[in-house]
Amino acid sequence: MTYFIISLIAFFGSFTTQENTSDHKLNPGNDKTLSVYIRKSDPGLVFALGDLRNALSVAGIKVAVSNSEFGDINILSVRSESELTEMKKSVGSAQFIVKNEGFTLRKDNKNRIWIAGGDISGMMYGILELAEQISLYGLEKVKEENQNPYMETRGIKFNIPLDVRTPSYSDLSDAGQINIPEMWNFEFWSRLIDNLARDRYNLISLWNLHPFPSMVKVPDYPDIALNDVKRSTGKLAETYDLRGTGFDKPEILGKTETVVKMDISEKIVFWKHVMAYAKERNISFIMMTWNIFTYGTDGKYGITDAMTNPVTKDYFRKSVRQMFLTYPDLAGIGVTTGENMGRSGEGFDVKEDWVYDTYGLGVLDAVKEQPGRKIIFVHRQHEAGTKYIIQKFKPLSENKDIEFLYSFKYAQAHVYSSEKQAFHTQFVKDIAGNKTLWTLRNDDNFYFRWGAPDFVRSFIKNIPYEVSKGFYFGSDNYIWGREFLEKKPVNNVRLDIEKHWYSWMIWGRLGYNPDLKDDRFIQIISSRFPGTDALALFTAWQNASMIYPVTTGFHWGDLDYKWYIEGCKSQPEPAQTSSGFHDVNRFITLPPHKETGFQSIPDYVSTYTEKSASNLQSPVKVADMLFNYGDQAERIAGKINTTGDEELKNVVSDIKSMSYLGMYYSFKIKGATSLALYRKTNNKSFQTDAIDQLTNALKYWRFYTESALDQYKNPLRTNRVGIVNWEKLTAEVENDIEIAKK
Repeated sequence: MTYFIISLIAFFGSFTTQENTSDHKLNPGNDKTLSVYIRKSDPGLVFALGDLRNALSVAGIKVAVSNSEFGDINILSVRSESELTEMKKSVGSAQFIVKNEGFTLRKDNKNRIWIAGGDISGMMYGILELAEQISLYGLEKVKEENQNPYMETRGIKFNIPLDVRTPSYSDLSDAGQINIPEMWNFEFWSRLIDNLARDRYNLISLWNLHPFPSMVKVPDYPDIALNDVKRSTGKLAETYDLRGTGFDKPEILGKTETVVKMDISEKIVFWKHVMAYAKERNISFIMMTWNIFTYGTDGKYGITDAMTNPVTKDYFRKSVRQMFLTYPDLAGIGVTTGENMGRSGEGFDVKEDWVYDTYGLGVLDAVKEQPGRKIIFVHRQHEAGTKYIIQKFKPLSENKDIEFLYSFKYAQAHVYSSEKQAFHTQFVKDIAGNKTLWTLRNDDNFYFRWGAPDFVRSFIKNIPYEVSKGFYFGSDNYIWGREFLEKKPVNNVRLDIEKHWYSWMIWGRLGYNPDLKDDRFIQIISSRFPGTDALALFTAWQNASMIYPVTTGFHWGDLDYKWYIEGCKSQPEPAQTSSGFHDVNRFITLPPHKETGFQSIPDYVSTYTEKSASNLQSPVKVADMLFNYGDQAERIAGKINTTGDEELKNVVSDIKSMSYLGMYYSFKIKGATSLALYRKTNNKSFQTDAIDQLTNALKYWRFYTESALDQYKNPLRTNRVGIVNWEKLTAEVENDIEIAKK
């Protein structure tokens, strides 16, 4: 273990605490120093100590200036080895085993605070915990903590728009094109990485259809490497092929602009710097791809996307090898045997042969060339056969230097659907004895600040732990990069993760410790928004956020292109409308998520007309649930004083927008239910009720759009469901009433 001691004996008893505040001040004339003993210098500890220094400074504690190896941290006054020995004995007697990335934070009868970490990363998290506690409670009220990571890997899924010539799945969207230059901005990455580290994330998975031309120069294929960074200036279509083909059409590549001047050697230096910086914060990078895509090659050397092309296979194998030779801090690579594979009816075995001969052998080549290099190899189960993966990739899974992991979409495209999921049941049986990284897809919430810790806590605890290596959380329908939607962004908020700090913190912190209580989140809210009623804000925020899983749990479009709650929209085919709007008819026919316990409208109509019973929650009860969440959230939020705090004003506005959206769906579900009853019984009273309910739905849709448009830019071009235009969709909401009248 790594040990870290802060001797606070000089401070305890020296504080004066102002009543009803968390401000602490030293008594005049107190010249005692804060002292720290640390065994090893490490950039991650420097980072965490910076937060500790800031917390002490805000608490009114002067820190001693020291010529220590930590440079400008300036809080060190090194004590003797005997203090460390004493601390070891104390920690050793505790009934807690500190694991990798874990820590114990202890206080003794001499009023000293001791931190022991299972490794340097655990030390970093322990210091961050201490810094946060001092910020929230004050130095005198620091609480003892024993924490080990619940999920070993806590990552993000980041579809990375490297260049219009080497696109990701999400690039043909507003978020994609806007964020291309940001991907080559070190400030972006340093801010993102620092925030992720504080939230206990330890993995960034970069997803791209074909990243190699933008990131490496392959010796046998040097002309493939791309200089500079470009994006499209052409007029894009509303949607493109859902399987990632056609991203090189003339309207996309025919008109481009250079947004960053950088040759391939400078790109390599850039990414080495980013990966090294992340490693210092205990965050690893892995590269994930879909297959087979050859964007950026322009047919050079005879490369095509044909599975039978030997040149293509050789190019991919050597590109994979070169990625690891180029980037010493790249932790791994992941593959998908889907999308642009199997177009001619090739089976699982043929696809696995190709991936093994390219990615598999490329990784084995890198390991052979760099003895002792540890590499993670992730094989997605998506459009793959597990038994073929197990059989084909034994040379990797049995290699001591390769950690072979599976990956599975745990909740399809919508984590905000149900606390319980069941898509993985057969998969878990198939990979018995192996580990998986769960893909947690949020293709629901892009605009509004979401925050329901109770839902996430339960969701994470329901994930089958015995096969879990961990998870990565993110989207296919959005790029979580630079924030560009708010009309009046808060000062210094440049990244989406800074705007949506609460939801990203919830997933990261509860992934690390799902037993973290609501009280901590309430205190964090209180610290962020001084003077506000933090419990009221927490409650309103959680109620409004629950509208997402209740609505999507009832109206279950499993994949991203089949449902987007913030626009009541999908692609036309799943919606069964020409616009993609999910009208009242689709709310009747689309069934709920099977794990929610919600009853479908057709089933409810049957039980009603047959006078039978059901153990499921009826559509009417679901609608009441949505209305209550929205109504309570809106009422509480309306009482919160936001004067003088622009961020708090934006948070409250988001809560109100989500509340109105929930009440819209409440009336829409009731209207759909009554319309279905009318069609079954021909009872005119049901038709009248349907019209009334859908009229109320229109009212709340207008409240929703007015509230949202007051704060946000719209329309939004998404990648998977096309253009979301709230004002234009109002006509569709009005048409629901006409459908009921007919």
